[in-house]
Amino acid sequence: MSLIRGRFSKAADKLVTEYTASIPFDFRLYSQDITGSIAHARMLARQGIISEKEAGVITSGLESIREEIEQGKFQFKTELEDIHMNIEARLTEKVGEVGRKLHTARSRNDQVALDLRLFAKEAISDTLLGLKNLQRVLVSLAEANKGVVMPGYTHLQPAQPVLLAHHLLAYFEMLKRDAIRFSGCLERADVMPLGSGALAGVAYNVDREFLARELGFSQLSQNSIDAVSDRDFVLEYEAAASLCMMHLSRLAEEIILWSSEEFGFVELDEAYTTGSSIMPQKKNPDVAELARGKAGRVYGRLMALLTTMKALPLAYNRDLQEDKEGFFDTVDTILATLAVFAGMLKTLKVKAENTELAVKRGYILATDLADYLVRRGEAFRTAHDIVARLVSYAMGKGRLFSQLSLSEYKEFSPLFEEDVYAITVESSVAARDVIGGTAPKQVDRALAIAKKILGESKT
Repeated sequence: MSLIRGRFSKAADKLVTEYTASIPFDFRLYSQDITGSIAHARMLARQGIISEKEAGVITSGLESIREEIEQGKFQFKTELEDIHMNIEARLTEKVGEVGRKLHTARSRNDQVALDLRLFAKEAISDTLLGLKNLQRVLVSLAEANKGVVMPGYTHLQPAQPVLLAHHLLAYFEMLKRDAIRFSGCLERADVMPLGSGALAGVAYNVDREFLARELGFSQLSQNSIDAVSDRDFVLEYEAAASLCMMHLSRLAEEIILWSSEEFGFVELDEAYTTGSSIMPQKKNPDVAELARGKAGRVYGRLMALLTTMKALPLAYNRDLQEDKEGFFDTVDTILATLAVFAGMLKTLKVKAENTELAVKRGYILATDLADYLVRRGEAFRTAHDIVARLVSYAMGKGRLFSQLSLSEYKEFSPLFEEDVYAITVESSVAARDVIGGTAPKQVDRALAIAKKILGESKT
């Protein structure tokens, strides 16, 4: 029977017990719950609310429960609803009546808020490590392919030549913004709620500053009602995770395209691909495809909690039990995705010969021809029109720019001279020598900055 049905003369219906129980998922908070309870017991003794001896007995009992759980010997009971009551019940079994003193000066409301914040802080730290590891792999891949040129695309149409390293570093920038968001989330999760009680604070002389120091929090919650009902830090994590998964999904989409025979820009390692049940030749980019799909899963978790929170009156409501499954799943999904992407990109093989062939096909240097005319005094819009007509002419003849004669060029503008043939893929890339551009010098600069951010260089 639940420990908190004292006023009731009737047991909860079995369906109600199963429906309201959170132990099937919140068991994951066992370590945070025990850590928080040990700190709480020490604080109670420090303040003279319980004796030092009682605190010692409680602490030893909690540590032995931690061992039981980690060794798979602990029996979780659905009728005890959640991880808090399961641990408290087992503590009382082990140490007797003194175990019932542990809940003095706290409520499950501030207890679960504490546990969830402790879990969130660990999850954010793990996420930041995962982001940094993937950024490191991106930098390594970019540096190993600094000289590789590829078509840059807009509307998935070849637009201008870029260095592959420049393209990869675009994702470094996205992940850098993700890291900033998660770091901000960590700051706001780092608030100690214990001492808020059910909603109004507690009627004991507790030392909240001591608890914050013991539990590694830098701040105390300043309003007890807000402290027990706030899940902004969970929402913020899920929002940051949604943005990060969107970035990873975009990268996944490009890997899927680039690894196809139509593009042939990269080859995925066999360890990160799967075969077909009926087509022996297939080498499917399933890891990238699953990551693309899992982005939607993370978005859904964010929307679910936003919907849960949008009409909750203050303070605590049982609806908040719905915060954990989605949060746990989001953490698991993004950590796994970051890890598998790092492995996939680390083993990725770039097919430079194919990217260079692709960049030399078509009319990707059209903008450079317009710029050529501008440097000779033509207005850009006029130059744009001239080159547009030149493209149509070349396409009609089935020839590339390099295959047109100078006299043909001059039919479109007398400003074209012999040096028009000096416009190449290499000169096009080198010309974009502005901060943030694709010129080799700028890419070297960007790589140096990226390494500095990752703490791998003293420059």
